[in-house]
Amino acid sequence: MTLFTVCAILIVDQLAASAAIGVQSIFWWVLTLILFFIPYGLITSELGSAYPEEGGIYAWVRRAYGQRWAGRTAWLWWVNVAFWMPSVYILFAGLLAELVAPDMSLTMKLLVTLGLTWLTVGISIVTLNLGKWVPNVGAIFKAVIMLSIGLGGIAFAARHGVANEFNLQALSPSWGASLAFLPVIVYNFLGFELMSGAGEEMEDPARDVPRAIIASGLLISFFYILATLGILLALPVEQIGLIEGLPDTFGRLFGSRPGGSTIVTILIMMALYTFVANMVTWTIGANRSAAEAAQRGDLPEIFARMHSRFRTPVSAAILTGIIASAVLVLYALLASSAEDLFWTIFAFSSVVFLLPYFLLFLSFLKLRRADPDTPRPYRVPGGHGTAAALSAICMLFIAQAVVFFIYQPGAFDPSYALAVGGGTLLTLLVGEVMVRVGTRPVPEAPANG
Repeated sequence: MTLFTVCAILIVDQLAASAAIGVQSIFWWVLTLILFFIPYGLITSELGSAYPEEGGIYAWVRRAYGQRWAGRTAWLWWVNVAFWMPSVYILFAGLLAELVAPDMSLTMKLLVTLGLTWLTVGISIVTLNLGKWVPNVGAIFKAVIMLSIGLGGIAFAARHGVANEFNLQALSPSWGASLAFLPVIVYNFLGFELMSGAGEEMEDPARDVPRAIIASGLLISFFYILATLGILLALPVEQIGLIEGLPDTFGRLFGSRPGGSTIVTILIMMALYTFVANMVTWTIGANRSAAEAAQRGDLPEIFARMHSRFRTPVSAAILTGIIASAVLVLYALLASSAEDLFWTIFAFSSVVFLLPYFLLFLSFLKLRRADPDTPRPYRVPGGHGTAAALSAICMLFIAQAVVFFIYQPGAFDPSYALAVGGGTLLTLLVGEVMVRVGTRPVPEAPANG
């Protein structure tokens, strides 16, 4: 349970963004771990152990609030992957350019991104069961990358000195433009619901679930903080680019060593692999979730259409590609650079991704009251007051992430806020149409007997 959680939540995509906060990011990592990540993990573990046959935000919201809210949740959960894909592959194209073509134009990066998008769609259609080795190899690569950055940064600082000052003042939180990247830390901690059903298979979930939550939280925090520290030891904050941050760090740490260029190339290729592995895995999962929601009558029937040969949700996959391509082209017209394009699309997709988590915590409280008789192999310690307090704190973290993704303190850009906020509002409106068109009663299967 601990290792699966680490594999699912640990990502390389946003390391540079978290480091861009500066030395104070270490304070925010620790604070978010204690006040958000552990309570959020405990809450999802109670839900997953109580309703293990369903699992996930969509099913919990459906049980707590019915079809309409379940349909809205399913829509947001599915469409955020389509929005997220262009940002991941823009980052892929940027790293690829650093590796083989530093002068690659934005147009060429867009073409690379479009090609990878439709390659992912194709893989999700023809692959019935993506082997466990694909994400597991990706997890190993993530650990290697983060350990290399962290330990390499410490070794670099020992030889050349630190690139940023590390003192109490630098570690203290401050209000300013850097808070625009603070939501990335919350974003990087999300994903516990992916393993939420594992509690039923444990011999003693009341004992083992909190141990797994704390162990995985500490491991994930260790990797994130170590890698963030490594970047900050090697690169001054003002030189950390959202796309160039990783290759610049690799080059600074290993480029001057014997065989350094080979090490840098291998690390970049590992990072590129993790991007594709993450995206393929999440796309397959999101398409299957949308198909299940459509089969239950919570989304339009087109999402339920399966491929005649591969038995995969082909319509959901194709729609993912269409939406991802449209978002990429639309925001590319507004962006001045690949880095600007990456951050705008990432912020937009992240806001959409974060919204269902409000419903997760509300569903936890509702099911505690409305369905107290369902056995809960693991239960969050404390009574209703404790449950309400933990849920409220978690929702505050989600709320600040949504706000700071849209509003950038100290550097407010109305056009950027309109692109992210307006895109989110349009997504909600389209989702409302989808739910109203798609919601329909589905007869229950007859009981065996």
